[in-house]
Amino acid sequence: MSLTHTLGITLPVLQAPMAGAQGSELAIAVARAGGLGALPCAMLSPSAMAEELIAIRAATAAPVNVNFFCHAPPAPDPDAQARWHEALAPYYAEFDLDIGAVPEGPGRRPFDHEACDALAPFRPEVVSFHFGLPEAALLERVKAWGARVLASATTVQEAEWLAAHGADAIIVQGLEAGGHRGMFLTDEPTTQVGTLALLPQVREAVDLPLIAAGGIADASGVAAALALGAEAVQVGTAFLCCPESRVSAIHRRALMSEAARHTALTNLYSGRPARGIVTRLMRELGPMSDVAPAFPLATAAIAPLRAAAEAQGSGDFSPLWAGQNASRCREVSAAEVVQELAKGVHEAASVAVNPH
Repeated sequence: MSLTHTLGITLPVLQAPMAGAQGSELAIAVARAGGLGALPCAMLSPSAMAEELIAIRAATAAPVNVNFFCHAPPAPDPDAQARWHEALAPYYAEFDLDIGAVPEGPGRRPFDHEACDALAPFRPEVVSFHFGLPEAALLERVKAWGARVLASATTVQEAEWLAAHGADAIIVQGLEAGGHRGMFLTDEPTTQVGTLALLPQVREAVDLPLIAAGGIADASGVAAALALGAEAVQVGTAFLCCPESRVSAIHRRALMSEAARHTALTNLYSGRPARGIVTRLMRELGPMSDVAPAFPLATAAIAPLRAAAEAQGSGDFSPLWAGQNASRCREVSAAEVVQELAKGVHEAASVAVNPH
């Protein structure tokens, strides 16, 4: 049985869940176009998640992917927090902000029983996870209502782990992908490789459907991923400038500018490696820094700086998440993006039938 049939979609095109950059509007648009729309829930309260899911269900009967993080909340570390505040103090002074008034907050929440309770009445067709999988009892609850479980792997070892612990399909996330790395068995960025190198290695290692993610933004990228063993693709950056996304005007401008050609992995905005357009903060502190506290505790102290800079029209302190291929970031509808990507499915099928 094909993955598209299993997921209940027409086209093997998945929209990447992008917390903070989109909500139900983008998920609805992709679903209506025949792909799998996604709702990121790592930054949503259970009630906010329910509101978004109600909006999706009112707009379309198509399947939806509801996405969660699976990180372990870190223990408080006052010394680490003090070092972080010290590193950011000059920027606070520049904007005449009080670093002593920084509110503490988790920034991201892992999938837990409260989230599962709120999700259960909606019985989403697909539930996906970043940073591994939830505890067995939670995973069993999700599967009990018939949901298919997807999870991200950034190495062969992570793919094997996911296959052994209950994933139904694996999102093979290459180094090119924007936003947070799905890495969970290691915190060493040098273990990360590109999509086209990782995909065939995972194909040899596990016997599960694979979804390629990272650097795929057009039909040729889709065709290449399918030729290397993926059954579907997951695309994020190419949807960010669509009218259905919720990214800021500052982020949109950056995505469609020359700045989008220079991205890097950084832990400054959350505490975990994530790919975004290089900003002043990343240049001056170094994109990966030992002073950033554990995920997701870096977020709280960045927020006031981001707000102050954005009020002046600057993205110097904003997490401008983007993959390495922002070439297809255009202000076109999400349906048009899906249609463009779908051409790659036909291209791959044509090559398979006429290899010469």
